[in-house]
Amino acid sequence: MQQLGEKLIDLSAKELDRMPLDDGLRQAVRDATSIKSHSALRRQKQLIGKLMRAIDPQPISAALAHQGAAERLRQRVFADAELWRDRIVSDGRAAVDAFRARTGSSDERLVALLGELRTAVGDSAERSIRRRIFRLVHDTLSLHMRDDRISR
Repeated sequence: MQQLGEKLIDLSAKELDRMPLDDGLRQAVRDATSIKSHSALRRQKQLIGKLMRAIDPQPISAALAHQGAAERLRQRVFADAELWRDRIVSDGRAAVDAFRARTGSSDERLVALLGELRTAVGDSAERSIRRRIFRLVHDTLSLHMRDDRISR
């Protein structure tokens, strides 16, 4: 139970608020995040473990598992967006067509950004356009991967 409680300490405040915890346990976890002393943190973790023994751990385990899956999906979308951005920048229209075939998205904005990239002057302008391509690809992949319609 203490190990499960320790996982809660690593969550952000926003993630912690989404967890199915009673107020006492939630406050104990929040307190643990601000403790700097090793021995005090160890005692706080023991308190969290004690509080965890009084509740059903299944909803918390399920919420942590769901959150882990969501984080893995975010990481996958980010990595795929980087790959697609690099491919689109290097291969041009052929990669845009492949991306459209894969996602079913409109390619007009990507084609326009490629045109801007070809006429960009300076590294700063090119980096800016590459970021805009990444954001567009990332947003598109986020929508489609959440629906689990495409695979890597």
